[in-house]
Amino acid sequence: MKYAYIIGSNAFVVHSKVISYANLGEDKEFLRINSVYHDQGAPAPETHLDCDINIKDLNGTPVTLLANKAVNAGPYTVKTARDSVEVLRTDGSTLIHIHQLDDDTAMSLEHNITAELEVSMPVVVIRIFGDFILGDLHISAQSEKLFVNNNGYGNSVQAGLNQLRFTEKGVEV
Repeated sequence: MKYAYIIGSNAFVVHSKVISYANLGEDKEFLRINSVYHDQGAPAPETHLDCDINIKDLNGTPVTLLANKAVNAGPYTVKTARDSVEVLRTDGSTLIHIHQLDDDTAMSLEHNITAELEVSMPVVVIRIFGDFILGDLHISAQSEKLFVNNNGYGNSVQAGLNQLRFTEKGVEV
């Protein structure tokens, strides 16, 4: 199965429900998609986006969620909906937001992204926003750009057979 991750204005289509990062020569999981939302109609039990998240805030405080539930006690609020998981700081700003896009929203993205989605036909499209730390990497994902440390990425589309991975050299698929 293929997963499309929209981060900033970039799309990464990979065969993995896990995004990892390199930390001191070792790969660590940052995001794992456990299940996705499926609109099955009223009679079927409702499904929802369920994920594990392992990040640090900008002060270096670990923030860990397993199955959308906070594992460590921190000053954060976790908001969930059937298609999103959001971790909010005490001031209400977003630390990280994982959002599953519906088909119509996904197909209304920029043409270079929708062209790849039509070719790759991923099982789900996940948008990621936030400003957080992965090991020694500062990740800032806003609507227009993705920054990995000081390296900016914009309007790129990459597809690969491996999982999406953040490194000091950039983004690998």
